[in-house]
Amino acid sequence: MREITHRRAFLRCLTASIAGVGFGVAPQSLLAGIRTTKWKAGFAKIPITPRKSLWMAGYAVRTKPSEGTAQELYAKALALEDTNGKRAVLVTSDLLGLPATVSRKIAARVEKEHQLARRQLLLSSSHTHGGPVLDRMLEIAYPMTESQWGDVDAYTNELEDKIVKLVGAALKALRPAHLSLGHGQAGFGINRRGPGGVNKEGPVDHEVPVLRVEDKHGKVRGVVFGYACHNTTARDFMQFHGDYAGFAEAWIEDHHPGATALFVAGCGADTNPYPRGTIELARQYGGELAGAVEKVLAGEMAPVSGPLNTAYEEFPVSFIPPPSHEELEAQLKNADPYRRKWAMKMLGILDRDGHLPATYSYPVAVWQFGSDLTMIALAGEAVVDYDLRLKRELGHDRLWVAAYCNDVFAYIPSLRVLQEGGYEGKDAMVYYGQPGPFAPTVEETIIGKVLGLVRQMRSEGS
Repeated sequence: MREITHRRAFLRCLTASIAGVGFGVAPQSLLAGIRTTKWKAGFAKIPITPRKSLWMAGYAVRTKPSEGTAQELYAKALALEDTNGKRAVLVTSDLLGLPATVSRKIAARVEKEHQLARRQLLLSSSHTHGGPVLDRMLEIAYPMTESQWGDVDAYTNELEDKIVKLVGAALKALRPAHLSLGHGQAGFGINRRGPGGVNKEGPVDHEVPVLRVEDKHGKVRGVVFGYACHNTTARDFMQFHGDYAGFAEAWIEDHHPGATALFVAGCGADTNPYPRGTIELARQYGGELAGAVEKVLAGEMAPVSGPLNTAYEEFPVSFIPPPSHEELEAQLKNADPYRRKWAMKMLGILDRDGHLPATYSYPVAVWQFGSDLTMIALAGEAVVDYDLRLKRELGHDRLWVAAYCNDVFAYIPSLRVLQEGGYEGKDAMVYYGQPGPFAPTVEETIIGKVLGLVRQMRSEGS
């Protein structure tokens, strides 16, 4: 074995020497084992953990800000360039989500500073409930002081700067790469729409999509992976952490020195880790997810070729008819303090604009990698029905469906969930400060737009 290793090292050195003295392409016998590189890829990562105590995002039951850091939070980027020079950058982050106000500022600066159009930038968040509050997302849920909101504003501004610089760093790191796709399984997610937050018969998606990025010698430079499950394992833990996704990323990077691991959350709005409640369980599930990724990396994976085509579109999604002024006035006497705060916010919008919004501008992104991979990025907290339906209609093997991308502003229920009601279908809209549940057209509106964009992208990529 040692002799074989030495021989391979010798051949690599000899090939480099031949190329270096101008003999052109090295003989094929000397290039055995070298990957065909149809891409350029660049990675970058930057810590985004707040350096002071901030209110943590995601749980309305919290009554105090953070109490230290258990795990560093990161923003990471993968820049891609195909053989035609088309570029795109994926940014992932250990955050609850980026609201539109933040995403739009970042995208505008990236276009100005790095010459990437909006369709070439995908902003994804893990939806960890162990990260800081951003901007005014879910402001109704947090009993914060003006001083604490000021700290959030300062952190949000710093975060925007960091992500813009991160994109530039990934672009500067572009170099030849080989991409391949595979799928694994992880079983700790369970549908939560049942008594006690457990519905063992409810729909879930246990698939773990994996994109491997290698250099021309087959060394792993980075891994993108996903799972459709809330990052809500450590519910009462008051230190910053990335939950299971953050621990999975750290495990993969530890076992592949020099590589960058990026988690992309799937449509897990109605899926929770089970059981849950402790940081130890978060580490356990992180190890389980990382193990699923490693199993895929160790097996046969399908090459991913170009060209790369990207699309981004915003379109209106309708709410049901909004409450009247009188109905909102009545809610000011509601025993639930969150509904009182929601009613005050809605009345403020009425006083300012004369009406409540009838629609929300919903963003969808589609990245098409030749005929080998279609990546769909949905906004908001999309329930698993979207994932399962798109896989039925578009095929499973070469499809990747993500959520929590570009704008996290509400739960996105399917028609089934909307009709059933409950938290994901109705009640969560209060915390997100939206005027009411979505109209019954929500699923068909989103699915119809996605299918149209996918057909367009696949046609252009063929």
